[in-house]
Amino acid sequence: MSTTTEPAITLYGTPLSGHSHRVEAFLNILGLPYRYVEAGAELRRSESFLALNPFGQIPVLVDGDLVLPDSVAILVYLADRYDASGLWNPKAPEDAARVQRWLSIAAGDLRFGPALARILTLWGGAASLTDAQAVAGRVLRFMDGHLASRDWLAAERPTIADIACYAYVARAPEGHIPLDPYPAIRRWLERVEAIPALTPMPQSAIPQSA
Repeated sequence: MSTTTEPAITLYGTPLSGHSHRVEAFLNILGLPYRYVEAGAELRRSESFLALNPFGQIPVLVDGDLVLPDSVAILVYLADRYDASGLWNPKAPEDAARVQRWLSIAAGDLRFGPALARILTLWGGAASLTDAQAVAGRVLRFMDGHLASRDWLAAERPTIADIACYAYVARAPEGHIPLDPYPAIRRWLERVEAIPALTPMPQSAIPQSA
């Protein structure tokens, strides 16, 4: 009689979270088996989930005895733990610094620009949509100029920097931030979505500016 072994890795997330998508996309790229648990608002308020992440935020990765919140930290862990090629999170000082710079942008200007504008448009909130759109405009102009002369953000091939930045840029129109003015970004998005095994960030059902 055969038995089914549960994957060692469990990912808690939600389909429309760009933070969750970063991790899910990278797990798929690496070909790692994992169990996906949809962690809606009710689950995130539960004692069992708060024991995993006291902040009640997603994503959370459980790998054996390791419990790791924070999408960027998870990307770094997965690359260092499971990518035998060492290419997704390079270790040469210059390359590592370039990757880290874009991880910081993903956690900073992209979070408070296109990601926040999308959240405010989809779900509302107290922050200023106009301010978030202004931040988005600045960071997207910078990204577009950066990508005008290169294919990838931090190296000559894709890295976790590209995975970290992809989802909220791809769905910036859901925050009423058109991507038409950014041709280099649009070409980069096509390259990211062509990475084998990467599933594009899902779209929401709301009308959006394209």
